[in-house]
Amino acid sequence: MRLRKLTLRHFRNVGFAALEFSGRQHFLVGANGHGKTSLLEAAGFITALRSFRTSEQKQLVMLAQHTAAISCAVEHEQQGDTQLTIKLRHGDKELWCDQTRVTRLADHLGKFPTVVFSSQDLQLVRGSPAGRRRWLDLTLAAMDAGYFRALQTFTRALAERNALLKSGRPADQELAAFEQTLAPAAATLIELRRSGLQVLAKSLEASYAKLCDGAEPAGVGYDPNFEEADADALLARLEAGRARDVQFRTTLVGPHRDDFHFTVKHTAAKEFGSEGQQRSLVLALRLAQAAWFHAKSGVRPVLLCDDVLGELDPARRRRFWSAIDHESQVIATGTSLPATAGQPDGELGTWQVFRVADGDFAEEVAAAEAPA
Repeated sequence: MRLRKLTLRHFRNVGFAALEFSGRQHFLVGANGHGKTSLLEAAGFITALRSFRTSEQKQLVMLAQHTAAISCAVEHEQQGDTQLTIKLRHGDKELWCDQTRVTRLADHLGKFPTVVFSSQDLQLVRGSPAGRRRWLDLTLAAMDAGYFRALQTFTRALAERNALLKSGRPADQELAAFEQTLAPAAATLIELRRSGLQVLAKSLEASYAKLCDGAEPAGVGYDPNFEEADADALLARLEAGRARDVQFRTTLVGPHRDDFHFTVKHTAAKEFGSEGQQRSLVLALRLAQAAWFHAKSGVRPVLLCDDVLGELDPARRRRFWSAIDHESQVIATGTSLPATAGQPDGELGTWQVFRVADGDFAEEVAAAEAPA
């Protein structure tokens, strides 16, 4: 898949921008806070109508405005030339594909894959389980309508059960009614998370070996809160734990308490990994995500690289660029231009360059050479 045109109106700090992309590699250069990441955020939004930076949609609409819009022309392996338009308001959003309104997100999932490499990704190793669960949910739901439906059902049932627990002393039959919906959806999530992470782990291991020249093994493992992907077993556990849930006024067992972990050299990367190892792990995870998206959808994802390589040594930077799929479109950002011809990464070719200042994007006539 290739993005050929991208237009933003009142999105974040970008009042209006219209970019036309030529070739395969594009670089947005400018100071921080001027709109580079906002553009990548908008480009990534087309995959699952979710931001990689926030779960609060109102933050995407420019201050003092009521509506934001994203429009893009896409070259697509399966659908040919396609026009997507997304309208965002504080309370809702609209998606149009070739002038037809798409009313069910499940009909859109998996068709327009993008993968964001962000400097914030380091929190996937260092941060809280909630951040890792959000990444996993977005990744699996983007390519699997069954996962998306199970996640929606589970989230609604969990919210309703927790509201009942917070209300005081709910009757067992009231809790049981929500548990009948909660448990099967939870069992599906557990099963699909386990199988999905197994596939991603194999790809992560291979990608990490490329980034580190095969010097050390790496992996990712699932830490389910409830081991069995069995609705009856989870129902029994929920029933047995009702008194404790009432005491704490929340549901204490289920996939909403899951986690996953990274390892390097068979030890926990969060506690014992170096800065370089942790950064390489999250890059390898994103490469694994891109490979999984391609395998699931048959469409090469657009790779959105948001100033992610500044902390890596030159050897790891070169290995990263050699590890990506060289048929995929890459849109990257940075505060300085990529390296020029004749420097170590010169074989990666030219970049279409846009200068970014105060939400304005101006294309340079001459393209820069390969990335630093």
